[in-house]
Amino acid sequence: MAGTSTDEIAGERRQLINVAYRLLGSLAEAEDAVQEAYARWYALPRSRQEEIVSPGAWLTTVTGRVCLDVLGSARARRERYVGAWLPEPLPDRAEWDRGHGTDPADQMVLDESVTMAFLVVLESMTPAERVAFVLHDVFRYPFAQIAGVLGRTPAACKQLAASARRRVGVARAPVTTAGRADTVRHVKEAWETKDIAALVDLLDPAAVMIADGGGMVGTVLRPIEGGARIARYMVAIAGKAPGLELLERSVNGVPGLVARHAGVVMTVASFDVADGRVTRIWAVRNPEKLRPWARDG
Repeated sequence: MAGTSTDEIAGERRQLINVAYRLLGSLAEAEDAVQEAYARWYALPRSRQEEIVSPGAWLTTVTGRVCLDVLGSARARRERYVGAWLPEPLPDRAEWDRGHGTDPADQMVLDESVTMAFLVVLESMTPAERVAFVLHDVFRYPFAQIAGVLGRTPAACKQLAASARRRVGVARAPVTTAGRADTVRHVKEAWETKDIAALVDLLDPAAVMIADGGGMVGTVLRPIEGGARIARYMVAIAGKAPGLELLERSVNGVPGLVARHAGVVMTVASFDVADGRVTRIWAVRNPEKLRPWARDG
């Protein structure tokens, strides 16, 4: 490592932020985990740094271990969380970049592994399963390296990833971005006009809506099940919020909606779509999770 420069070490940050966000589902926690990994690197004596053949691999291993600890403690914290806990939604860098190049949101690679649907499935995994699955299946790290993160054998890590893969289940045919955008646009139009019949037609009869207010803003504490019930709820909300502006935005890399009032982003909604109908709505209202969206407009 003798020739490794500070710039090269710093250059690993983008990859580490991407790994940590997928492991934790929180941009703020991901940034903290990466900062901790760097702090441990710079705390090493120079002689120890020079012994490390791959600083990038070392930083990934440490970041993974930090995330594993966070995931373990997060389970207890989320039991005390008010209402449903949802991952932190991400804006699209191309749409939202205002020159803040050091913002972690600007360093995210938005692909299928950060969609809200995928992140919610990751939440159902044990911490060890999630680490093994994300590092191997998403980032293609070898099980030998993952073993160093989890403190288990490569064979055990392979089993963890296989178990996690079963939770993901059989992937259905992907929805094109254009098809998803059309459905979301129709939902927006029906929501704006308070057209319950149109919303019911756009929502799968078995659709589920989950909202995350974190106890900081008013919202439903339990999932709303059924397209008709969701449609009535959406229209009731629109009626109580005159002046609410709905904007079509990329949310975690796929078409979504942002609700803004008096220039302030109040809600970021993600949608899962199948056969032209919405099957899931995830509405994040917790202000602490909407900070990356503050630059809108």
